[in-house]
Amino acid sequence: MFKKSLSTLAVGILFTMAFCPVHAYEAFQGPAELIQYDAAKAYNGYTLFSPFRGKNSYLIDMSGNVVHMWPYPEGWSSPGQEAVEKHARLLEDGTLLRGTIDRSKGGRGASYQILDWGGVVKWQFKDPREGYSAHHDFRMIWNPKLRANTLMYVASKSVTHEQAIALGCDPNLRSNYRSAPDGIVEVDMNGNVVWEWNISDHLIQDINQDLPNYGVVKDHPEKLDPNFGGGRRGDWIHTNSFDYNETLDQVVINNSTNSEFYVVDHGGTFIPGDPEGSIALAAGPKGDFLFRWGNPCVYDSGDCPSVSTEGTSSDNGHTQVFFTHDIQWIREKEIRSGWKLPGSGHFLIFDNGSRRLGQVYSSILEIDPYDGPMENGNYIPEVKAGYASRSERGGKRGGQPPKVSNQVVWSFKSTSPNAFYGNYISGCQRLPNGNTLIDSGPHGHFFEVTEGGEVVWEYINPVGDRTQGDYGIYELMNDRSGTRFNSVFRCARYGPDYPGLAGKDLIPKGLITQIHTDEPKAPPRGAAKGGEKGSKGGKGDKGGKGGKK
Repeated sequence: MFKKSLSTLAVGILFTMAFCPVHAYEAFQGPAELIQYDAAKAYNGYTLFSPFRGKNSYLIDMSGNVVHMWPYPEGWSSPGQEAVEKHARLLEDGTLLRGTIDRSKGGRGASYQILDWGGVVKWQFKDPREGYSAHHDFRMIWNPKLRANTLMYVASKSVTHEQAIALGCDPNLRSNYRSAPDGIVEVDMNGNVVWEWNISDHLIQDINQDLPNYGVVKDHPEKLDPNFGGGRRGDWIHTNSFDYNETLDQVVINNSTNSEFYVVDHGGTFIPGDPEGSIALAAGPKGDFLFRWGNPCVYDSGDCPSVSTEGTSSDNGHTQVFFTHDIQWIREKEIRSGWKLPGSGHFLIFDNGSRRLGQVYSSILEIDPYDGPMENGNYIPEVKAGYASRSERGGKRGGQPPKVSNQVVWSFKSTSPNAFYGNYISGCQRLPNGNTLIDSGPHGHFFEVTEGGEVVWEYINPVGDRTQGDYGIYELMNDRSGTRFNSVFRCARYGPDYPGLAGKDLIPKGLITQIHTDEPKAPPRGAAKGGEKGSKGGKGDKGGKGGKK
């Protein structure tokens, strides 16, 4: 097969761990779908992904063949926008949990649905409260105190300008603080809110002495300074990912605005049968950060990024990541107590790197924050753990060496930013054999790397943007596609023994480009701008029916 033979040619992109020199390649056009597959080194399983501009969530085998797909809600999309709210999760009982937004009605805020294997919606929930808007990430958890499944999701909560000032926002920095700070909401399967945490309840400020949260920012790393960086706006911290640790009964929350993440206590702030009491506890001191990592500049405890007066050199200070996605504890995907993976219990995060001074690049970081076993929950503060220059850690010398946290125990980047760079969205996953699955989201580029940085599986999402009001399926991706054309928020690998796949029909049904037929092979002119003015698109993404409307 042509695409499989490509793995023996120079088009096989080579990557490596950070600081290890190898070759990489850059191209303006290449094939979609399977690029390379080393069956002896890759982790065998099934990869789930939901193209932003498509009409199905796909489950593919290691050769790129579709074994199952779930159609998106009919009629929920509109030109240039997705109907799926970022991604989907295959649960242990074989159902699919997904987020959706009815864009056709100008909808805001995600709805969450559980579908059976046949695509029938069995459960649905949308936060009905005024001023709340769910977005980005979500997951089903087992609440050990309720002894029941609950849904957790990211949600912003509206605050007025006056409320923001009362929270300590500096009136001299912004004339209008009307915004929607992010938080985490938990609901039971009847749709009742049982717990809630919001960043606006955990602030320290040094502007207004008359407010109760006045203090010295550096002395309170457990709280956020609302005036850092010129004052909060939008959703304040733009939480695009979070994770839940059942063993510790804690939540880790990504602050992509300030390039850091926080661990907060769920178990110590949750009272079974008392939602109001739980929300009050989570809003108080018990809901402050147990641990934070990534950017000590934000709380006056580390050097901030800087540029020389002449603009000829830069220093990223003690900042470790530069716009991030997919914060997680390393464990088996969707398994309640799957602490068996290499690096189990460490944090794994996708560093987009798009806000890095100097040469930008993306990387994956594994972080060990503990004093002792993860199960003890004893975190070492990032600043206390210390830093080493990259030259001290075996990297190249020259210029101002980056200050790398001693808590970083593994990392991966390409020697060429043209080979792997995801400036937004994107994700990662540790696999049972020690490999790491990576989604460079803007380009729909999925690849699996070994601990030593060798790429052993690689796939390009062929589902592209709208063309003439329809979606496209493309055999080739080229320079016209840009960074939003065939984008995918996140992908996930499930092993053959995953409980959710037990007894399911996983017979290969062909490649996506073989299922959807009779359209041009490559993105049309203008595709990088959204494709709306292009001529004909790719193969129509019709849930297997092919053809045009």
